[in-house]
Amino acid sequence: MYSANLDPTSILDRILAAAMQNLRIEKIFLQLGLDPSNITFDAVANRLLDVGLSHITLANMLALTGAVFFVATLMVRTIVPLRIIGIISNVFFIAYGALAGSMATFFLYLLSLPINAIRLRQMLTLVKKARVSAQGDLSMDWLRPFMNPRKYRKGDVLFHKNDPANEMFMTITGKFLVTEIGIELPPGRILGELGFVDPKNRRTQTVECSEDGDVLTITYEKLLELYFQNPEFGYYFLRLTTERLMQNISRLEGVIDAKTKDVARLESILAARPAAAH
Repeated sequence: MYSANLDPTSILDRILAAAMQNLRIEKIFLQLGLDPSNITFDAVANRLLDVGLSHITLANMLALTGAVFFVATLMVRTIVPLRIIGIISNVFFIAYGALAGSMATFFLYLLSLPINAIRLRQMLTLVKKARVSAQGDLSMDWLRPFMNPRKYRKGDVLFHKNDPANEMFMTITGKFLVTEIGIELPPGRILGELGFVDPKNRRTQTVECSEDGDVLTITYEKLLELYFQNPEFGYYFLRLTTERLMQNISRLEGVIDAKTKDVARLESILAARPAAAH
């Protein structure tokens, strides 16, 4: 059994009584419409209820709803639901500003609304294009809005094999040579994506500019940011990277098979020479 002295209402009454010994506290209670000589838990609760009920208006309810949605954005981890909830919050605050005549609030959230809408559309478009590419031509053009331009001259080396890798490239103009395997990459090709998934983030080949050209670049940090903003994008990106890795393996298997056939042909020629000599 709890002692009567430990009753929450009794404790609050004692705290309020002690506070009333301070003149400044007394003035505050008077301003709040409370009788300093009769401060109890029930009196405070009733006064707060009266104040709350007297301020229930459509404008204030809109502001309260907008605030609830704003707090909800702080609890969301991914960008798409965050932007959606942010747009809803903006709409309620805009309505509040219009009804309450608060022009600062009205214009602040009116300007925020298109920003949230544009960012939401960008992310939805990014995920959609990534999904289509993962199921089709493996194009990564959907990354262009997040990439930065860079120029290279003939003879420039983009990166060497085993260099630390921290960015990915997309060729726009010019030609680029993968020196170890002698393959020339035309415009529209992705370079350096394997360094993103390599555990040590190292380059697997050397790439040199064989003809003046332009590229677009994106850092791995930006890719990770896009991934954490929307894990669905990360899934399709990794799927694309895996497909490209499998294509590289298939290409190397073709080269090995061709070399094996060449070796077998040479061995047959060499084996036929002694027979011809006899």
